Formats: sequence, C-alpha cells, structure tokens
Amino acid sequence: MKNIQNVLTFVFFLITSLSFAQGTVSGTVMDGEFNEPMAFANILVKGTTTGVSADFDGKYELELEEGTYTLVFSFVGYVSQEITGVVIKNNEVTTLDIVLQTNSLDAVIITTTTKRNTENSVLNLQKKSVVVLDGLSAQAIKSSGASNVASAVKSVPGVSIQGGKYVYVRGLGDRYTKSILNGIDIPGLDPDRNTIQMDLFPTNILDNVIVLKSASAEYPADFTGGIVNIVTKDFPSKAEYTLSLGMGYNPDMHFNNNYLTSGGSDTDFFGFDDGTRDLPIHRYQPIPGTFENKLLLTTLTDRFSKELRAKQEASGMNFDLGFTLGNQYDLGDDKIGYQASFSYKNETTFYENREDGAFVKNNSDSSDNNLNFTLASKGSEGINNVILNGMLGLTYKTGLSKFKANLLHIQNGESGAGFYNQVISQDGVGGGLEPLTKNAITYTERSVTNLLLSGIHRLSDNENAFNLEWKFSPTFSKVMDKNHRITPLQQADNGDSFISPSASTYPIQLWRNLIEESWSGKVDLDKTIELFGRPAKLKFGGAYTYKFRDFSIDDYTFNIQGDDAFIASGDVDQLLNSNNIWNPDTDNGTFLVFGDQFNPNDAYEGEQGIAATYFSAEFNLSENFKTVLGLRTEKFNSFYTGQNNTIVYNRESILDEFDFFPSANIIYSLNDKSNVRTSYSRTTARPSFKEASVAQIFDPITNRLFIGNIDLVPTYVNNFDLRYEHFGENGQMFAVSGFYKDFTDPIEQSFFLQAPTQLTVDNLGNATVYGVEFELRQRLGFISEGLNNLKFNANVSLIKSELTMSDDEFESRSLAARDGETIERERDLQGQAPYLINVGLDYNNSDIGLQTGLFYNIQGSTLEVVGIGLVPDVYTQPFNSLNFTLNKSFGESKNSSIDLKITNILGSERLSEYESYKTENQTFSLRDPGTEISLGYSFKF
Repeated sequence: MKNIQNVLTFVFFLITSLSFAQGTVSGTVMDGEFNEPMAFANILVKGTTTGVSADFDGKYELELEEGTYTLVFSFVGYVSQEITGVVIKNNEVTTLDIVLQTNSLDAVIITTTTKRNTENSVLNLQKKSVVVLDGLSAQAIKSSGASNVASAVKSVPGVSIQGGKYVYVRGLGDRYTKSILNGIDIPGLDPDRNTIQMDLFPTNILDNVIVLKSASAEYPADFTGGIVNIVTKDFPSKAEYTLSLGMGYNPDMHFNNNYLTSGGSDTDFFGFDDGTRDLPIHRYQPIPGTFENKLLLTTLTDRFSKELRAKQEASGMNFDLGFTLGNQYDLGDDKIGYQASFSYKNETTFYENREDGAFVKNNSDSSDNNLNFTLASKGSEGINNVILNGMLGLTYKTGLSKFKANLLHIQNGESGAGFYNQVISQDGVGGGLEPLTKNAITYTERSVTNLLLSGIHRLSDNENAFNLEWKFSPTFSKVMDKNHRITPLQQADNGDSFISPSASTYPIQLWRNLIEESWSGKVDLDKTIELFGRPAKLKFGGAYTYKFRDFSIDDYTFNIQGDDAFIASGDVDQLLNSNNIWNPDTDNGTFLVFGDQFNPNDAYEGEQGIAATYFSAEFNLSENFKTVLGLRTEKFNSFYTGQNNTIVYNRESILDEFDFFPSANIIYSLNDKSNVRTSYSRTTARPSFKEASVAQIFDPITNRLFIGNIDLVPTYVNNFDLRYEHFGENGQMFAVSGFYKDFTDPIEQSFFLQAPTQLTVDNLGNATVYGVEFELRQRLGFISEGLNNLKFNANVSLIKSELTMSDDEFESRSLAARDGETIERERDLQGQAPYLINVGLDYNNSDIGLQTGLFYNIQGSTLEVVGIGLVPDVYTQPFNSLNFTLNKSFGESKNSSIDLKITNILGSERLSEYESYKTENQTFSLRDPGTEISLGYSFKF
C-alpha cells in the first residue's frame, strides 16, 4: 500500500511539474508607419482567449506552457500578423519583435523562426524608416559574437572604427560624427572629440545601436556624417546574471623584457592616482633664484619627483572582466526593474620602434624636391591603460508612464614611459642639427560621470493621445595629466650628455588639469492625427545644453649650476638625486628655474550654451509616398576667459549664432521589398573649447605645439542623399546610395607657416564632398543549401572631396612650389577618406551555438594635417585590418560561451606621412600595433 502511495505521489508531482513547465515570449511591437513603439497593441494566442497588451513603450511579455503556438498581433487600422511556429521552452525567453503596417484589412500569416523574424524585423525598421539609418538589435549584436559596441558597429555600412574605439561615418572625421547615449549628449574620455569610446560599452547591456545618416529635426544639428545612438536596456524580462573573463596576447608587445615602465601609485590598477603624483608645491608659490632665498630654493627643488628615467621590465598580457545583473519585479499592476553592469580592462601596449618626424621643403632652392627634417625621433614607448566602467539603471513602469534613472561612470588611467633618440634642427629649416636623448614618464587620469533622468508619458489611453518624453542629464568629466616628466639631454661630440635649453628645452615636470561639466535637458511631444485621409504624426519640442570647461597648466623646469658631470652618462635619475640638488654652499647642482610658477597664459575657461526648438510633420501623400518635413532652430553662444601676452579676455563672447536647420526626408515604396529614398538637411560643426581659444599646449614628447584660434567660425553643411534599397528574405539586402555635401568654412587642422612643429586650426576655404555607397548582404545558400548559414557582407564607399583654398593658403603653397609643380586651387578636405571598404564572411548557426567570421576593412589615404608654405601635407596611410572572430556557446541553454578573436592578422602598421612633389614620403608618425590573439569566456546564470 505504501509503495502504491509513493508511486501515485511521484506521478502527481511529475504531472504537476510538466503542467507548469513554462516559458516566456517577449518583444516589442513597432509601428511601421512611424518607426516607433506601438502602445497598447494586442497579442493573442490563436484559438484561445490568452493574451496581453503591449505597454505604452510597445513592449509585451506573455508566459505560456511549453509547446508551439501561433500568435496574432493586431491594432485597429493596422494589418494583423499571425506568427506561426513560435516555440516555447521551459524557463527560456523567446524574443519576438513585430512591425505592424496600415492600409489593409487582410491578415498576414507568417511562418518563420524567431531568429529570422528578429533579423527581418531590424531590416523592416530600416526599410520603413524615413530617415536613412542602419540598426543593430541586441539579438543581431549577440549573434555577431561582438563583445562591445566598437566590435559590433563596424559591420554597419559606411562605418569604420579608428583606433578600435572611435566611430567614423562615411569616412568623415570625428568632427562630423556624433555619439549620443539614450538619445542625449554625453562627452567621452577625450572632451575634444565629438564621439565617445565605443569599446567602453559591453553588448549585453544594450537594446540596440542606431546609426542615422540623414538628419531630422528632433536630433542635434552638430553632425554631418552620422549620429550613433547607444540605447541601453531598461531591464531584462527575467532575472539575468552574466560573468565574463578575457585575456589577450600580442607577441610584439607582451612578455617583452624591453618594455618600458615607471613607478606609480598603489591605486593605478583601478585607473586613478592616489595622490602620489599631486603637485608637490602650491600653484602660486614663487620660485626664487640662486641669488636670493637659497634655502627655500633647495627645499622646493627637493620636493619634486626624482624618478625621471624609464625602466625596463617584462610586460604583461591584456585582460578584462565584467558582469551584468538585471531583474524585474511586479508592484501591483506596475513593474520595476534594474540593470547593472561592471567591466574592467587592463591593456598593455609596447611600441618598440615608435617614430615621429617633422619635415620642410628646401627654403633656398626650389629645384630641390627633397624634404629636410627638422625633427627626427625614434624610440620605444610602453603604455598601460586601465578602463573601469560601471552602470546602474532603474526603471519604473505604470500603465501610462515610464520613469528611468541611469548612472554611468567611466574611470581611465593611462601610464606611459619612453626613451627616444632625437635630432632637432636649430634653425627650423633643416640646419643646425643637434642630437638629443629624451626620457618621458607620463600619467593621465580621465573620468566621466553621467546621470540620466527621463520620463515617457502617454497623456491618456485613447489612440490619438499626446505622448510626452523628457530627459535631464548632467555629466561631469575631467582629464588630468599628472606629473608628466620629460627630460631631454643634448649629446656632445665626445658622447657626454648635458642640459641644453636652446636645443632641447629644459627638463620639465608638468600638470595639466581639464575639468568640464555639461547639463542637458530636452522635452518632446508628439501626437497622431489624420492628414490627407491617412495617419500622420506631429512632433515638437525643445532642448538646452550648457557646458563649462576649466583648463590650466602648471609646469616647472630644471637647470644645473656649476659642474654637471653627474649626468654626463645620460642617467637622468641623477638629476634630482638628493646629493645633486643645488647646494648654496658649493653653488653647484640642480635647481628649479627662477620665476617658474603658474602662468595665466596657460589657462582658460570656456562656456557654451545651445538652446534648440524643433517642429516636424510625418505624413503620407499617397499609400507609397511618405514625407517628413522638419525645422530645427539652435541658438549657440560661446564665451571665453583667458589671455595671451597682449590681450586679456574676460568672459568674452566669441560666438553668437542663431541658425535654422531645415530637413526633408522622403521615401517612395516601389513595392513591398524596394524603396527609393531621398533627403536634404542643413547641419553644422562647431569649434571645440580648445580650438576656439588662444591656448598654447605643448607636447614635450613630440616637441609639437598646438595653438588655438579664437577667430574660428562654425562650419555649415548642406546634405543631400539619394538611395535605392531592396530587401530579400533571411536578412539579405542590396542598396546603392549617392550623397553630396556642401561645406562652408570647414574647420581644419594645419601647420603654421614655415613652422613644422606648430599646429593650429582654421577655416581654410569651402568644400564639397560627394560619393556613392554599395551594400550587399547575401546568404550563400543559393550555391548549396548547406551554406545557408554562411553570409557574405560587403559595403563599399567611394568618396571625392574638394576644398577650394583660401587666398592665403593658395598663395603660400604657390610661393613654396617646386620647379615644374602646378598648384591647383582645390585640394582634399582634411579628415575625409577617399574610399572605405568593409568585407566579411559570417557563419552563424544558432542550433549548435556557433558564430564565426573573417572581416576585412580598409580606409583610403586621408589628409590628416594640412600643410602650408614650406610645410607639406600629412596623410594617414591605408591600414589593412583583417580580423577573425569565433564564438561558441555550450550547454542545453547555451549559457556558456567561448570567444576567440585575432586582430590585425596582416600585421599592418599605423603610418602617417608627409607627401610632397616628386619625392619620397617622410614619416610624421609610425606605430606598429602588432597582431593580438584574445580569448574570452562568459557564463549566464
């Protein structure tokens, strides 16, 4: 009897467990007319009364028992969609994103897998968007095996990644590409860039990444190439915890006994200095001479860092780790959720043969085509870079509102050590050559803290209600160069070393401090109305951004009085050895140079304000003809506080512009699979704080000096786009695009006249850029059915840029022309690549959890620095980037995965060269990144 009871009990629990085996289907319902989430769409299991409604954010979640279902998605006035073959597995989430279209009463029945539907949904959004855009959903990023946004976004047509971090769109430089986080401005670790480092964001915290290539009124006007919008998750559909570990090995850089390093602080491992490198004396402390307060001079000199020489030490490997946490909870009818992430990267780079140079044409003989060097620097440099990234997001949803708070902090510490052999021209034109050695020890601490508070509200629950969205986001960033120690010594004929300020400048220790804050806010309203008998949408709103920057430099130089035999060997660590500091009794030794103290010429403050309003209307003139017309206004003010030797600026208004930025986007649907789209917009590019200044910022390693230009004016650009696109099945598509851009007063980096080591920026003329783009995504299943999981991706951009030089630039080039050389009035636009090629083979089999690919990228020779007079142009040479990725998932639920990457398989060098008439190119800068093999592991709980 007892055995029967046990059997019955077992059967009961077995039946119970089977009957309650449940999974979840979730996703987003999108409005195909307006390319945005569809609030309150209905989701029903066919043949039952089981179903849910999407929230006002278009998101839905439906729990079902294990099995295969047909789901019906519907909304009044829109085409209903039946999705068959939706498989629900126990404790698994099936993602199903849907796009609903208008203008038909017939149901559309689709038989598809979730993977295909997700891929097609992304392309459907692209197909129905009026703005020219490319999108990467979280599912597409996951299937690509990319671990961060930089790795994922480089597959977008016309997009390239510079230095593994920064996004360039259509070959245009950083000035013309803008990155935003969750739809609002965020500065990066380099405040003078328009884009943030894309390798900072792990892919598992993302909803999607959208790259917009044409403007519309609701977006900021300060972009030309594209806007990259990084959208983070609200919260996952269930508890989700992920841990990842990785390491990377580069045989040219790691475990190398010649690696150069220096001592640091106890907290360098975490990306910040603990105070070890703080300025050792007060900024306004006067420095006496050897002829006055002698004891004070000795005391002050003794306080400075004594380690001045880079030390050799074996280098370590790159490694990284990260985790994410996320969950949601029910609060009655409402939901609350969180998403948290942390990532840590420690990267070691060693350039054993770093080169930097400065060259000029022969100023006395125009028949001589050869270039004369004024600086030749060769040496080794070791860099350790630590990046720590933490993010916490909280979201609260009600039936008609969503509130979100997102806190992001990025901490970065970069320490460097180098030794260089240099030759410098004393007359600046190739004569009076002096040999030098230079030791360099540097440390830069960077951080960005961003808080985003936002709310989305549907002002009532009827179909045509107003939608209100607001965002408020303060950002605080800093870049601190802490105790840079640059110690140059001149070489005598007998090989002895000595200090020679006329040839190499004094040994220097410097601190540069940049603190910036940004306050951004925006409000958007939209409403659906009926126009021309069809649904139309009106949008309007406003935004304001305030930025403030405080920049200053403290630098201190050292000299030797009397006998300098203690540095004759070149051991610069002897310079500030306590035994060698200046002694008033012997009048011999190292001392701080008289008068060195804070100089107001080395500091500035900047303020910028941008007030914007916009209005746009999206409507259909016919069933196949959609239009968006918009107008944005921006009031831009820039104020400057600083001085040079002759002029003092006290919150001087240097820019005061009120501009109109119209935009028009039109799409004509030839059929269900093909579109022709065209667009026009007016955009701008504004000078940065550093550029619109009188600041003079010296790089003591390269001996190059940047000088600001307070007379800069903004660049204005008229943009025209035309595109044909055809969408096939299973993520296949073909597109060809043409674009034309007209630049007024482009801002370009250039040399000073006959000064090859001095850089500035200027408005150097007007320019045009025009080009074509081709894109193909083709599965190889047409060759053999077994190849259907193998996809060929290719996109090619061919671009021509022409800048009509100003009279001053044209005259200076003409005067410096070589015999037989013809100077054209047009030249390339600085920062514009002539071509961009992305080609890849991507194999993706989700059934066995395998993704692998081989990807090639190259960007054509690009004008990096504009030459003038005797100084020739500098061009960035093509970098042949060939990379391999492999991602393999394991386990029944694919919770574990191994990631293998090989970057720069071809071993390309990053090279920039001077180019001049009928002569060999000469090196401006050369770095060899080598080939890196990295291995990663991740586990999802």
